[in-house]
Amino acid sequence: MKKRTPISAIMTRDVITLNHKDDLETAEHLFKTKHIRHIPVVDGAMIIGMLSYTDLLRISFADAIDEDEDTVDTVVYNMFTIEQVMAKNLISVTSTTTIKEVAQILSKKEFHAIPVVDDNKLVGIVTTTDLINFLLEQF
Repeated sequence: MKKRTPISAIMTRDVITLNHKDDLETAEHLFKTKHIRHIPVVDGAMIIGMLSYTDLLRISFADAIDEDEDTVDTVVYNMFTIEQVMAKNLISVTSTTTIKEVAQILSKKEFHAIPVVDDNKLVGIVTTTDLINFLLEQF
């Protein structure tokens, strides 16, 4: 296993984002159609938060809806904005941060995704799933 491999080797580069003015119904649609669990929230080019599918589940019954269902009772979603639900105090890493360093961060924190930011620009996202897949490839 290469000890100095940068996170850029395993991060997702084509990041799906939400604008801070989007609504939670849009977020749920992205989570379900793109089969993802974390979406960075941006204001222009700057990342201002991270929304997880778990954040939505905390305020709704989204998981109780059939995966193929296109419509959801949006009453709860209309009560909150993305900015009210998202995580705001983010830890980010640069694309040159090593995989080991990212693994150490994720092992000590209670979140499962980290934005990768170079020169104040979002360039990727890395998740615990990315790390597990990387480890599996080593065996």
